[in-house]
Amino acid sequence: MDTIEKLKILSDDSRYDLACACGTTKDDRRKRGLDGKWLYPVALPNGGYSILLKTLLSNACTNDCKYCPLRSETNVRRCTLQPDEVANVFMEYIRRKKVFGLFLSSAVISNPDYTMDRINAAARIVRYKHNYKGYIHLKVIPGASDAAIEDSISLASAVSLNIETPGKKHLNALSNKKEYMNDIIRPLKLMSKLTGQGMRRSNIKCTTQFIVGASDETDSEIIQYMFNLYNRLKFERVYFSAYQKGLGHPDIPGEVRALPSPNSMFMREHRLYQVDFLVRKYGFLKDDIPIDSSGNLRLDKNPKEVWAENHPEFFPVRINTSDREALLKVPGLGIKTTGMILKMRRQKRIASLEDLDIKGRKLKKTKQYVIFD
Repeated sequence: MDTIEKLKILSDDSRYDLACACGTTKDDRRKRGLDGKWLYPVALPNGGYSILLKTLLSNACTNDCKYCPLRSETNVRRCTLQPDEVANVFMEYIRRKKVFGLFLSSAVISNPDYTMDRINAAARIVRYKHNYKGYIHLKVIPGASDAAIEDSISLASAVSLNIETPGKKHLNALSNKKEYMNDIIRPLKLMSKLTGQGMRRSNIKCTTQFIVGASDETDSEIIQYMFNLYNRLKFERVYFSAYQKGLGHPDIPGEVRALPSPNSMFMREHRLYQVDFLVRKYGFLKDDIPIDSSGNLRLDKNPKEVWAENHPEFFPVRINTSDREALLKVPGLGIKTTGMILKMRRQKRIASLEDLDIKGRKLKKTKQYVIFD
């Protein structure tokens, strides 16, 4: 195959990694370009979004991850890009101003360190041969050595490694080859250490991702690990990728489990993203997250509304005097509206939600939780 044909296959296969597929606005979601390649959004330091070219270096995988359609036992068209092919195609995109940066991942070719050597080689060509100073996100391969991870961090703007599941038991249900503590947790801790406060690479961002629903984990287990990733490892973002039923091995829990509807897994992913947003942006604590008796979030209602229903003693919130934390607990009031309230009430008393240009269903929802006296 020529480079373009391989890139079409590998970019298409990268769709199984759904990070950024779900977000709070249209700018948060991935897009497919006119040439068939996946283009992913990335938040810019000065605000707004731009687009990353995302591709796999290879889909020729030696791993047995039972949720993955590219696992070694499946019959798919395999191909591998050489590091210079990735670099040349990416730099052509940059010259044409089609993308902001590169998101490079790969299946496991031969072994983790050989794969990391190929990923890092592509990044090194882009950085030093083409003198590219912009954004590069590199995936760390589970089981990679400390030296390979340190090399990636020296080349990248951001690095990520999928945590996949909340705990060893759940990973064991999905893979016979991976060892959770050594292949997943050890690299995550090293990434955190090498990019920690006061370290030379402290400007490098670390992210990770859960595969939601391939095993039989609960939302509560995922949320506990999410808090640990933010509070202990100081990761920049945690992403969630809904398991796509029908693509994995027929014996894994995600294939056997009966779902209420075909879209239930994607709604579960969406609810986890909402929880993540409440934690990162709204100041919700672990005990604030409304988990039902089965250990899961409700699919029929967003978690902020469920929290409000469970805490009638907290309401009504006084629009003209309550602090920012209290205002952000009100269903219908987001960060932008809360900021507007805090700014406006320094100048005058707010008499109604209409003063804030809140209308329609949002107005009806918010009214029952606030007062203006």
